[in-house]
Amino acid sequence: MFSAKYLSTVGVKVDKKLLSLGPGKELMMMVWDLEGRDDYVSIADSYLRGMSGFFLVADGTRPETIDDARDIQRIMAGLFAEVPSALLVNKADLGAEWRASEEDWAEFRASGIEVLRTSAKDGSGVEESFATLGRKMMGEDER
Repeated sequence: MFSAKYLSTVGVKVDKKLLSLGPGKELMMMVWDLEGRDDYVSIADSYLRGMSGFFLVADGTRPETIDDARDIQRIMAGLFAEVPSALLVNKADLGAEWRASEEDWAEFRASGIEVLRTSAKDGSGVEESFATLGRKMMGEDER
């Protein structure tokens, strides 16, 4: 749920998300929202052991966040190589203000990571992103 009073995640926030992926196919996800931080390596292994999938989130109005996501992806690939993931480029509702471009996330796509546009403000792409990752987690990759 979007709030105009932006509060960044401090530490970790845990929620549940129930996905319906078709008749008789429901998936309960435990969603851990981890703060972005420079010493990400120190938390990754302890918090994330046993996870089934993850999102990297970047801000389309701030291309440097894609660089941060790329750095985190490299760490995650070393620790959790077989775990499905996707890059969410957020703030799709601010398309006119975007400074990120297709070239900024080409490396993600080249390595098989799906790149999806989302908006936390208007909700566009959010449910689809969870469904995409959920299908990958269940071995039902649509490609």
